[in-house]
Amino acid sequence: MRYEDTTWLRKISGPEDIKKLNEDELSQLAEEIRGYIVSVVAANGGHLASNLGIIELTLALHRCFDFSTDRLVFDVGHQSYAHKLITGRAADFETLRQKNGISGFPKTNESEYDAFNVGHSSTSISAALGMLRAYRLAGDFERHVVAVIGDGALSGGMAYEALDDAGQQELPLIVILNDNEMSIGGSVGGMRTHLSHMRTSKGYKSFKKRFSARLKRIPKIGNSLSDAIERLKNRIKFFILPNVMFEELGFTYMGPIDGHNIGELEECLEHAKNIKDKPVLLHVVTKKGKGYLHAENDPEKFHGIGKFDEKTGESTGGPNNSKVFASKLTELAEQDKSIVAITAAMSTGTGLSIFRDRFPDRFFDVGIAEQHGVTMAAGMAMAGLKPVFAVYSTFLQRGYDQLIHDVCLQKLHVVFGIDRAGLVGADGETHQGVYDIAYFMTLPNGIKLFSPSSVEELEAMLEYSLSLDCPAAIRYSRGLLPHRTLNSKVPLESWELISDGIRPTTVVASGRILERMIKLLSTDEELKSLDIGLVNARLLCPIDEKLLSILDGAEKIITVEDGNADTGFGAQVSRLMCSRKNPPRVLNIGVPNIPIEAATIPEQDDFCGLSPEKLKAAIMQFSDS
Repeated sequence: MRYEDTTWLRKISGPEDIKKLNEDELSQLAEEIRGYIVSVVAANGGHLASNLGIIELTLALHRCFDFSTDRLVFDVGHQSYAHKLITGRAADFETLRQKNGISGFPKTNESEYDAFNVGHSSTSISAALGMLRAYRLAGDFERHVVAVIGDGALSGGMAYEALDDAGQQELPLIVILNDNEMSIGGSVGGMRTHLSHMRTSKGYKSFKKRFSARLKRIPKIGNSLSDAIERLKNRIKFFILPNVMFEELGFTYMGPIDGHNIGELEECLEHAKNIKDKPVLLHVVTKKGKGYLHAENDPEKFHGIGKFDEKTGESTGGPNNSKVFASKLTELAEQDKSIVAITAAMSTGTGLSIFRDRFPDRFFDVGIAEQHGVTMAAGMAMAGLKPVFAVYSTFLQRGYDQLIHDVCLQKLHVVFGIDRAGLVGADGETHQGVYDIAYFMTLPNGIKLFSPSSVEELEAMLEYSLSLDCPAAIRYSRGLLPHRTLNSKVPLESWELISDGIRPTTVVASGRILERMIKLLSTDEELKSLDIGLVNARLLCPIDEKLLSILDGAEKIITVEDGNADTGFGAQVSRLMCSRKNPPRVLNIGVPNIPIEAATIPEQDDFCGLSPEKLKAAIMQFSDS
């Protein structure tokens, strides 16, 4: 479905327009939004299942609040597509995740309705609480703040820290738990909603206070009777209402609520708005992928997906480095029972579903809890296992303290598969994997960071890492590395000389960039005439004089990486070269230390000076200087 094919969506210029619609019109609008999202994501890639499940909730929120002044904070943000469509961005939505197009996540510079930039999980409650506190300190007691968080994101420890803090305050924070894993029966849901309404009504609260006071007036037994009834009530609550945890944290709990019933949602949201003296948690049950059968049947596949055939649901993508890594790990695990695999809610994204299906007892999905995953891996290593934690580069950032404290200081044999390293394309600045090289350089006890330039190197590095007795990591890019015969004569911990000897000007490249340099230096006539050397930096960390000795004789060194140019391996090469008696001149080419917006990876390469054309220009200029 194209925007031009919609009837009701084209009538919506902003949230005020949806407040004018009746129940039937709202239903038609929801279905048009569903169809439009499916078509755009099929063409562009993106997050589908979660967005299809939250459409009715989004409509209800915008009908009950005015988010031009009230604040709506999404967690992660990969469920914000419907929100974007009804806040004036529908006509441009076909540019989703493209250069200078609509972002796949909320962005404050894109719309006044986007309250907070997000991309990583478990942040919404903290941010929303911060906003609400700021408004109250400024004397604004009318503005509402709503945080929307999924059951997956709620597994992150930061979310519980925020819930604990918010529950201690007499602030009317509204937290919506979008639970898309549970099922809900009509009668059960209706009763739960009814009870929630009862519990939150002023009449109920007043009655509870009066009843308790009257009990306590009974001579001799009043206080003990009141206490006994309270204890019994709590035991019943814990038995009947498993979600009483939220009430124990200090929240008024409402739910479960049918997340696809706009009328019921609006009624509950209005109740929540009227509670002024404590935070409220609305437990909303939705269905991932609702309205698109392929996504309903396989929500994991359609959580974050590349381009696919809208009719069949089949992905148009082929093999990738994630699958190569996971397949090799599964093969090695056949021979070594001590190998275990860990993921943080990304078994499909990291390719580890292959391992999970083969070795379910040796596969551990910790949920959105990277910090826990790193330390659990440390515990496994301490107890004699060989844990392999496959995780996206951007998410491993969250486990930096655990990398230092729990893995490296104890020099434990944990292997990290750092997926989506480098530039990642359409997910934009929150998901770029360009910082891992820099922070691995700071880790103690000589953790080894490998950077494969081919499928063969990736497989060999994984096998080698599992044979070590120290922490190790392998960073590999999105997509598929080329095939290149492995030079078995050169140890994997050594840099590989690609050219026939060192030249006065020598390029040092790693990862996916190496193949680009091989082609560029071997096919471009101008560069060939300069007789430039090329080195494959297979080990990025630690860099020492032994590694650098391969560059002896070079007068000019150019490092090229898809990591941060200011703090990556090139910067380390520059630092170490400066200590030599006659240091060569060094040029570092890499990702600039600024946010890299959504675009295709080739477009991002060009922006960062990593495209073949810009690499050639930089090399030519430096060689002639």
